[in-house]
Amino acid sequence: MTTKMTHGSTSARARGMVTSGWLTFAGTLALVVGTFNIIAGLVALLDDEYYLVGQNQILIFDFTTWGWFWLAVGIVQIAIGAGIMAGRMWARAAGVVFAVLAAIGHLAFLQAFPIWSVLTIALCVLLIYALTAPPAGSRAA
Repeated sequence: MTTKMTHGSTSARARGMVTSGWLTFAGTLALVVGTFNIIAGLVALLDDEYYLVGQNQILIFDFTTWGWFWLAVGIVQIAIGAGIMAGRMWARAAGVVFAVLAAIGHLAFLQAFPIWSVLTIALCVLLIYALTAPPAGSRAA
């Protein structure tokens, strides 16, 4: 009996790459959370009257500053989501950092938009788990 081997036909496991559905989920979730943050940023920048909170009821900044903050965080999170889907390890580490940053930011933004902030904090916690649960060498499926 002979075994026929084709050049370059090694499986992902043989090359040391393990695929993970969690990372695919995390990449998709990072894209969704990033989009949510971009929407929150644009709303804060374009419509000052949308959030029904007085000046003294939000932590530290005014809505224009929060708008720029959420816009920047959202854009970075979308880039991170694309990096996670491409299997980049830096994107996994940055994804955890920016998920924590977004969760803390939404905690500060809780008075302005409570239901949206609680939902986004929950998504950030789920994103952190999805990024940290798979093995170190795994890639998105």
